[in-house]
Amino acid sequence: MLVALGVGASKGDIEYSSIPGIIVDPVILSAVVRTIVLAIIAQGGAILLGIFIALMRISKNPVARVFSWLYVWIFRGLPTLLQIMLWYNMALVFPRVTIGIPFTNIILFDQSTNKLISAFVAALLGLGLNESAYMAEIVRAGLQSVDKGQREAAASLGMKPGKVMSRVVLPQAMRVIIPPTGNDFINMLKGTSQASVIGFAELIHASNSLSSYTLLIMETLIAAAFWYMVIVSIANVGQYFLERKYNPAKAEESGGLIDKIIDSLKTPPALLRKGNRK
Repeated sequence: MLVALGVGASKGDIEYSSIPGIIVDPVILSAVVRTIVLAIIAQGGAILLGIFIALMRISKNPVARVFSWLYVWIFRGLPTLLQIMLWYNMALVFPRVTIGIPFTNIILFDQSTNKLISAFVAALLGLGLNESAYMAEIVRAGLQSVDKGQREAAASLGMKPGKVMSRVVLPQAMRVIIPPTGNDFINMLKGTSQASVIGFAELIHASNSLSSYTLLIMETLIAAAFWYMVIVSIANVGQYFLERKYNPAKAEESGGLIDKIIDSLKTPPALLRKGNRK
């Protein structure tokens, strides 16, 4: 199939000579930066929020467990694109965001919702909150993968709960948490393309804008595909080395840096198992 596509593309009406220029076009390059920034901030926020929700999910407090269950149920149940559009159109429901002191006329904060929730903020909320629900489940699975006896043993040595979590539980849980988290970050990089529907100038939006006046539609899409592959490949290599850091058995494997990078590009384990769930 790939060979047939390659042969077909070589005979198609595509100006291949223009693609290198489009790849380094300032519009495309700035879109690459915005895509990476959006993905990193959304994924970082999702990880922090996901840890918090996961701790609530495994806590002994029934209210916290119910709240965390509802959170995961809602944000995992709604499509990401729908969440982005809901946040972007929030001004239709709440024209202004006002915070004041109750029973007084004192206003501490007042701002138009349209100004407060820009295209970037809407995309960040939609992508980040959706991902945090998945991260909560990933972190919960990682924490529960650590044998209960190890926590009890650490506690019997006089370690406080916080130290047990940081010294005993988390280092072992990370081996379970990192592969799906790396896979999710790769999905996040590609998922930023959904922000194009609300006008955020990420890669897809930038390529469409560029092709609207150059009329080189396929060429700009190929340039966007090139940058997606570059970004995802770099993320894949990062995931590989992060997995090795938290897995002593793999970290001791021999091989040069180039060999390790090639191995990382050949083995996207979680990506192959999970596919695109968005």
